[in-house]
Amino acid sequence: MLSDRQILVIDCQTAGVSGDMMVGALLDLGANAVKVIKAMEAVKDNVEGCKNIEVSVRDITRKGFHAKKADVNTERVNEISGSELVKATAKCLEDLKLSREAKRFALNSINTLVEAEAKIHGETVKEVHLHEAGSADTPADIIGTAVAADDLGVFNMKVYSTPVAVGGGLFKFSHGTVSSPAPAAIEILKSKGFPIIGGPIEFELATPTGVSILVNLAHEVIRFYPPMKPTAIGYGAGTKDFAEMPNILRITLGEPLNYQLLNDEVFMLETNLDDVTGEVIGHTMDRLLREGAKDVCVIPMFTKKNRPGHILQVIADKADAERLSRILIEETGTLGVRVYPCERYVLNRESVPVEILIHDMKEFVNVKVAKDGRGEIVHIKPEYDDIKRVAEKNNKPLREIMELVKMKAKEVLLKR
Repeated sequence: MLSDRQILVIDCQTAGVSGDMMVGALLDLGANAVKVIKAMEAVKDNVEGCKNIEVSVRDITRKGFHAKKADVNTERVNEISGSELVKATAKCLEDLKLSREAKRFALNSINTLVEAEAKIHGETVKEVHLHEAGSADTPADIIGTAVAADDLGVFNMKVYSTPVAVGGGLFKFSHGTVSSPAPAAIEILKSKGFPIIGGPIEFELATPTGVSILVNLAHEVIRFYPPMKPTAIGYGAGTKDFAEMPNILRITLGEPLNYQLLNDEVFMLETNLDDVTGEVIGHTMDRLLREGAKDVCVIPMFTKKNRPGHILQVIADKADAERLSRILIEETGTLGVRVYPCERYVLNRESVPVEILIHDMKEFVNVKVAKDGRGEIVHIKPEYDDIKRVAEKNNKPLREIMELVKMKAKEVLLKR
């Protein structure tokens, strides 16, 4: 279950992401370095043909910014298959005391990488032999990220990411010269529907290992930071030192600014009308509300040739958007309806019957009660039709009945 106390933002829109940058940023954020290094070096015992792995963490600067640099020095392991890499990672996880979420993340990350490599080579996971991704530092970076994230409690947080910068230009690897991003990296990003940004320099900024970690760690991609109070910031340095920008990945830990509002998605339907009578508009509004529209409104405007007209707007659920658009077209004769998906913040609402006493006569009035996410009452509003009926029946001012009902409603709700 995700906590609403802390959130994490992975900011990879400038310098992209790689496995060592992710490990470095989490260590800079405060993860236990001894525990992370020990887990990463233990990979050598499970990758066949790998005799030694040395992991070091050092403080470094990139264009004046302090960051942690995680260096993984390992002997090259050639022609390791995808299935062997998955098995090696799974075996490493068996010996580590990690949460179930951390182990699942690590396995998902290595599987994401291997499946992408298999797809671009037209082979199965068992058949595909890895080259750059076949090095022991690939599972080491994934294991290191899992241990560091688990130590920080990241798997209980909501994790956001910005769109990832993938760089550009050409680079050489085992299969020859290709354009950035690498084939495996772009395949992973495509399979997860993860947004990318080209540039800002001609260099490979998003590595296959880095994006396999990123897409399995982030729950949501955002262009801008969510409302939050930052509490800690970690910087992970990449290997290269670019002249154009600091080659760092920034991860920000924070507390959400929670206003206890609920949110949902609705669709806004609207059309311009300049040749429809008031009777038709009124009838259309009534029918739309009967057919399930959440709200309908009319906005006066001037159209072409300075003719007066109206904008008719409808708020609807996604499932009702097309059907209500059809009704709007049939009733008004408009030739088109604009449809916009829209997120809105809302309060929980319920209708509560309230009994009041007027001239020794009992009257019942329905009261709309709006509550926030904590269940605290924000608004109390008597239903207008009920208030009007009681006021006219008892020859009382509407305002007087409204205040009486509100007071009684507060008493009833406090008792509940």
